[in-house]
Amino acid sequence: MTSNSDHNQHTELPPEDFTGIRKSDVAKYAAGVPAVTQSFKHVAREGIVRGTTSLLKLNQKTGFDCSSCAWPDPDDDRSSFEFCENGAKATASESTARKITRSFFDDNSITDIASHSDHWMELQGRLTEPMVLREDSAHYEPISWDEAFDLVASELNSLPSPNQALFYTSGRASNEAAFLYQLFAREYGTNNLPDCSNMCHESSGTALREMIGVGKGTVTLDDFEQARVIFVVGQNPGTNHPRMLSSLQSAVRRGAKIVAVNPLKEAGLLAFAHPQEPAAVLGKKTPLASYFLQVKINGDMPLFQGIMKALFEREESAPGMVLDQEFIQEYTSGFEALRDHIRKISWDFIEEHSGISQTDICEVASLLDCDTPFISCWAMGMTQHRNAVASIQQIVNLHLLLGALGKEGAGLCPVRGHSNVQGDRTMGIWEKPPESFLRSLEMEFGFKVPREHGHDTVSAIKAMHTDKAKVFVALGGNFLSASPDTQYTAEALRKCNLTVQISTKLNRSHVVTGRQALILPCLVRSERDIQTGGEQFVTVENSMGIVHKTQGHLRPISSLVRSESSIISGIAKATLGEKSATPWYRLSANYSLIRDRIEKVIPGFEDFNSRILQPGGFYLPNAVKQRTFDVEGGRAPFVTAEFEPLHLENGQLVLQTFRSHDQFNTTIYGLHDRYRGILNERRVIFLNRDDMLDRGISNEQPVDITSHFNGEERQANRFLAIPYDMPRGCAAAYFPETNVLIPVDSVADKSRTPTSKAVVITISSSC
Repeated sequence: MTSNSDHNQHTELPPEDFTGIRKSDVAKYAAGVPAVTQSFKHVAREGIVRGTTSLLKLNQKTGFDCSSCAWPDPDDDRSSFEFCENGAKATASESTARKITRSFFDDNSITDIASHSDHWMELQGRLTEPMVLREDSAHYEPISWDEAFDLVASELNSLPSPNQALFYTSGRASNEAAFLYQLFAREYGTNNLPDCSNMCHESSGTALREMIGVGKGTVTLDDFEQARVIFVVGQNPGTNHPRMLSSLQSAVRRGAKIVAVNPLKEAGLLAFAHPQEPAAVLGKKTPLASYFLQVKINGDMPLFQGIMKALFEREESAPGMVLDQEFIQEYTSGFEALRDHIRKISWDFIEEHSGISQTDICEVASLLDCDTPFISCWAMGMTQHRNAVASIQQIVNLHLLLGALGKEGAGLCPVRGHSNVQGDRTMGIWEKPPESFLRSLEMEFGFKVPREHGHDTVSAIKAMHTDKAKVFVALGGNFLSASPDTQYTAEALRKCNLTVQISTKLNRSHVVTGRQALILPCLVRSERDIQTGGEQFVTVENSMGIVHKTQGHLRPISSLVRSESSIISGIAKATLGEKSATPWYRLSANYSLIRDRIEKVIPGFEDFNSRILQPGGFYLPNAVKQRTFDVEGGRAPFVTAEFEPLHLENGQLVLQTFRSHDQFNTTIYGLHDRYRGILNERRVIFLNRDDMLDRGISNEQPVDITSHFNGEERQANRFLAIPYDMPRGCAAAYFPETNVLIPVDSVADKSRTPTSKAVVITISSSC
């Protein structure tokens, strides 16, 4: 008989076949009529009735929250169509009428499934019942919920140490589910709670906690209405946070200046045609970026040091007119050290490593002074570098110099991706939580909470690889495809005794498994959640610290899918048994009881069950808004940093991985990247035209990509070379296809975020 281990080989990478590239003009603006057209094409493909019904409830105060990005909704009245193109795609995807039943797994082994693309997997539909992959099988087969819970419990309870179990979380889990999940992990005995934050905004949280005492943003949507300058750094809002474009459009129309900082001139940074405005139908669009600084990859630190240098020079000629000296004296420390450090950096050095001229830097700096409220936004283009923490801290330095914190129209805005990634962290999904949280948890639930820090994502992969972790449980997500060093990660997962995926749809993590594997299907946001305590709702936290309810309305895709909270409680009860005093089944039967417990453990959630009924929810407290900094001495420290450029040998380039337009995180909705002019193909690498000429590479020529790190090489084969407007020495390609190139040991200082935006590569012609 062929075993699971025999079939579970070479399944980690998508097929290398090309799908028939077509090209169009690179877009000069985002959204417009094409966005509406594409939205409804996706809805029609997945099921017009469920899809259309869902869109009308999406992001409404009495509806459900988008499972795509975490950009907030307006506090006041909302449009009847409060969604964007990618929100429509996400909603159509989860509301699909397509089903995966047991016959699908009868007909398809894991090797059969793995031979298809990630897009094909997405199109198969919703998972409808629990499935198990046994050690002696190449096919998943049905399993009852009780048997599935007992299997997880048996494997967990057989481990010599609780620290040999890993509990991963995606950013789509609700607050209630996340709270139960971390509660179970800690009552079981471990802080091994790696999550998607480790791979994206961990650098932001680390940078901000060190300087201002809070690891998240400090602005609201109202601040965007007051800001006079908005920096958008290392971010592609047109694809990744489309509803942000409305806020940027509004700011521009009232006179604000937008400064875009990015190696690629993305459509969503150039202009926006609001699809709900009649003028957009006629082709009218609003220009967005007044200044576009096309930095080299990882040129952000020298750029912002250059802006500070220009401000210091202006301050010398007009003392007290540029920097906010009063704020600096009252709320900060280390000013002189920063000033002296910046003065020593030459303009030649700044120009060389940022790729931006002194003239352009000084022109942007001239927009700023102590009377100018401004906001800085950033995303993965800032966070996924070795020096990411220090680079973000240079942005914070700029705000401290100008007193641009704790006043209207000013502040910091790390723009989150996953819809509840911020809420999950607030709920305690963190491998190194503060003592105050653990102490409160211990007092409320009466068990000894472990204090030893757990594994983050990278150390979790290494723990599995070295047999120090043997059970892997994922609350959502697609761990294999989201993680760096795909083949190394696959080897790690295969060494586990059991891998468990709490999922809604099929993905590549279902075909790269441990000795045994479980798929536990859960409800989606748009579906009704009915428990023994009646119909339930859950809550989420958006990028700006608003906690609000979300409640589905559709009939569940199957009678055998369960809610996240129900699944977690079932695993917890089976594992912990009578030794646990936590009323797992009562909590999962009535989520208001979970919220009662959250209220007692986490500050800011006082009177949770009453306040959450307010239309639009409530804001969590943010001390920085009151200019209170929870750092040693109570003063926000300026941070000096030396920029250390990547060392490139002859012929090497720096690659950044990113998403296509028909993609959200690792989910592939389609094969088009409409804004960048690429249709029906994902295996492409974007290159500077002169870099292509130097290497004798022609347009659409197949090439192989090799990454280089500490003497190691990793390979990704068969990509089409595409000339694109980007700085020399830079390249870009889609993930997850190129995650195989990211070394597991290449991580950001302090945050340990994989360096997905700074991969040293060479390219060569494919055989």
